[in-house]
Amino acid sequence: MSAENHAEQVFYNRDDALNALRGKASLSLKLYNLHQVLQEHIGFIDRIAVAIYDPKTDLLKTFIHSSGNDNPLPNYQAKLSASRSLQEIVNQRRPRVVNDLAVFANAPQEHAKKISAQGYGSSYTVPMYVSDTFFGFVFFNSYRKNVFNEQVLYHLDVFSHLVSLTIAQEYSTVHTMLAAINTIRRITAHRDLETGAHLERMARYSRLIARTLAPKFNLNDEHIENIFLFAPLHDVGKIGIPDDILLKRAKLTDFEYDIMKTHTLIGEKIVNGMLEDFGLDSTPHIDVLRNIVVLHHETVDGRGYPYGLKGTDIPIEARIIAVADRFDALTSRRPYKDAWSNDEAFGLLRHQAGQQLDGDCVHALYSSRREAEKIKAQFCEDLRG
Repeated sequence: MSAENHAEQVFYNRDDALNALRGKASLSLKLYNLHQVLQEHIGFIDRIAVAIYDPKTDLLKTFIHSSGNDNPLPNYQAKLSASRSLQEIVNQRRPRVVNDLAVFANAPQEHAKKISAQGYGSSYTVPMYVSDTFFGFVFFNSYRKNVFNEQVLYHLDVFSHLVSLTIAQEYSTVHTMLAAINTIRRITAHRDLETGAHLERMARYSRLIARTLAPKFNLNDEHIENIFLFAPLHDVGKIGIPDDILLKRAKLTDFEYDIMKTHTLIGEKIVNGMLEDFGLDSTPHIDVLRNIVVLHHETVDGRGYPYGLKGTDIPIEARIIAVADRFDALTSRRPYKDAWSNDEAFGLLRHQAGQQLDGDCVHALYSSRREAEKIKAQFCEDLRG
């Protein structure tokens, strides 16, 4: 056999079953691909789902899943501390096998009831860690009972680590970029009237609005999480506004206001540069970040900036941020003004609904007033506020 023929025998092309993990697909699509591969070996895994943990609020939030239309927990969140069984997984740093979910039939938690109502018979829950810090769970569910033996669990452990690493890689890169921007913000903190507490609040107001609007606008958990993640960067372009304009306590002149309005386009340049530097410019959903930074001052009546977009031409995430930011600005004390009461702020928002602000977003925040007030109380103003 010639060397050439021998090479043909040794080297050949084949499809990589997990090739999608290297692509530009969303995390939801990557999880779906992983599930398809897994089902070729373990056909009775009917659902893989991921929940992300927010340590600042102790909230465990649904994020992505691969169960198709069988999604028992859309836009769901719950306190981790309210679930003793999930807490035990974190405390022991070990996965949990439940071969008969009937044991949770009388559990008070809503998620346990909904999983049971969906008809799942068994589950395997694996905690996720990045840099030794807990950040969520991977759930494997089957409609069958008593299927998770040692051989199956061995394969699921491999897949759970693939899921965890895939999510951690994307999140770590994004959080590194966010940390870099936040470092810039801290360096320039003496010239920025937006406090850390303000950014925490408006990000959570934004997520609250998005969750409420999810059914109407078909927002999945991954989209909602990205709105929450990117909301604090909405005014990053103010870094490029001169001090005498940014810090002016009197009303801006028309010329000064025109300069102030450029912070949206300055922010776009900053974000595009950092996305390129961090290799994130082709990441799925990154347009959510661009829309938030550039378009959050557009108004539904078309009189906003920088492009004068009108109504639904403004992306939903930008409309959400506009309401969340306006509400927090009104109810926060600043050196140049006192804080408005919640009643006063909601009154103005409802007056501006359909004119400057999106009516659905205003109604979503107002209808979730109790949760919004809890956010305001938890993330109260710091000494600079």
